Amino acid sequence: MPYRDTVRVTTSAAAVIAAALSLTACQSGGDEPAAGASRTPATTAASPAASAPAASAPTSPAPAASRPAGGGTPTATAAPASPVSRTSAKPAPPCPATALKTRAYQAADRPDGTGTGAAVVEFTNVSGGSCVLRGHPSVAGAGNGSPEHNTPLSVTPQGTASSVRLTPGGKAWVKLTFVQVQGEGDGYCASGAKPAAYPTLVVGLPGAGAHQVALDDGVFAECDNKVTATAVASVKPV
Repeated sequence: MPYRDTVRVTTSAAAVIAAALSLTACQSGGDEPAAGASRTPATTAASPAASAPAASAPTSPAPAASRPAGGGTPTATAAPASPVSRTSAKPAPPCPATALKTRAYQAADRPDGTGTGAAVVEFTNVSGGSCVLRGHPSVAGAGNGSPEHNTPLSVTPQGTASSVRLTPGGKAWVKLTFVQVQGEGDGYCASGAKPAAYPTLVVGLPGAGAHQVALDDGVFAECDNKVTATAVASVKPV
């Protein structure tokens, strides 16, 4: 029938057109993205230096700023200065007479003769604290061992005086050199004076009192009542 054939032709034509449209859509879809889709660019690997965060150098803390009352520009407060340690050694006092023990013995180096010639007087600190001796001694012969019968000797100082610090048990010395007695027996003095003999001497030091001392062996025999005396020293004389 003409109508039925017309319908068949129309239907076949529609099918051909639909197939053609479908093929066209498939071909164009392989080359271009679908409508509304975004193209994502390829990502390249970043270098470690670029991807790692930059290291920041350590910074010292800024000094605290103090703002003056009533406004104004704040000023930096200076860091406090380090405390300075000071060691102050308290000077030792002069040795009192009660702090000292004395002894005397004949010196190895003495003038030729038959008298004492020279003697060393030793001072020992027998106290519990440190103390100081200084200066040249005074010397007197104690008649019959009695200080009340002293005969002062004329002292010629020898050497420069300096302070000698004695710790407990410490020692210091002076050396006394006399005008030597000559000859045998009681001897004689080159000056023509009569020799003198003293069982003990009274030896004084400035600020340290007077000390009566006997020789370890014998008596002090001398001429002219003269003596040369060194300043008190920390080195034992000979």
